[in-house]
Amino acid sequence: VQLQASGGGLVQAGGSLRLSCVVSGRTGSSYTMGWFRQSPLKEREVVATIRSGDTNTYYSDAVKGRFTMSRDSAKNTLYLQMNSLKPEDTAVYYCAAHARRIISSAIRTSTAYDYWGQGTLVTVSS
Repeated sequence: VQLQASGGGLVQAGGSLRLSCVVSGRTGSSYTMGWFRQSPLKEREVVATIRSGDTNTYYSDAVKGRFTMSRDSAKNTLYLQMNSLKPEDTAVYYCAAHARRIISSAIRTSTAYDYWGQGTLVTVSS
């Protein structure tokens, strides 16, 4: 499985960006997919995740209400729509996937994911 993320860039506070992650290779009906981010001197943190069969997407408290994750199965693409961006959202954003449903207690843990995109930089200026 390969993940290719894109869509990052420079935006002013209050603006919007949409990140895309194209998934290629063998994928099954059972999966966990999501977005993480990492800023300098910080650990990689979860932004949003979803598991196959779940109706709800998990969002971190930091982005809840501002970011929306969606998936286009026909295009094998995962999206992250980011609105009302803040300077503290500045980070490298990574898409991630695991070929099984990760247990609930571990979906926010980056080490639980097997596959990673290369990262795309989002910079929000004040």
